[in-house]
Amino acid sequence: MSQFHGTTILCVKKDGRVALGGDGQVTMGATAVKHKANKIRKMRGGKICAGFAGSTADAMTLFDKFDGKLEEFSGSLERAAVELAKEWRSDRILRRLEALLIVANSETMLIISGSGDVIEPDESVIAIGSGGPFAQAAALALAKHSELSAPEIVKRSLEIAAGICIYTNSHISIEEID
Repeated sequence: MSQFHGTTILCVKKDGRVALGGDGQVTMGATAVKHKANKIRKMRGGKICAGFAGSTADAMTLFDKFDGKLEEFSGSLERAAVELAKEWRSDRILRRLEALLIVANSETMLIISGSGDVIEPDESVIAIGSGGPFAQAAALALAKHSELSAPEIVKRSLEIAAGICIYTNSHISIEEID
């Protein structure tokens, strides 16, 4: 059976605002099987946003685990991310999960992977998924050379990625943290 894959998740921080967005396409092999999936969510009363690329079931498991780590560490994004990455890498069952997460609050954006990586970007833009490089390049250019807000940059950059990446569509969801 083919694996579900492909998406674009983008996070931008600009002028004290953080926006996280994702497209809605779910693919199975070379076929788009869903067009309006929501791959992002707010957590901790809207203080944290998270988005995923990869297997949907695996990502839902990771969202739940991350939410538990946030609870355990009193909402500390960095500590919860590190502890999730450690558990994800060392647990035999979790180690097989195929997904990446972007998590963000008003100060910090991180990528969390199953290989134990917790990566904070050098720039104010971070992206994952098959269309991630396209969206990230567009967002970096727009952030540096326009007056657009963080949500506007996310929207336009995801639209650009959707025009290039066959695993990304233009049904865009965006969450924002002030």
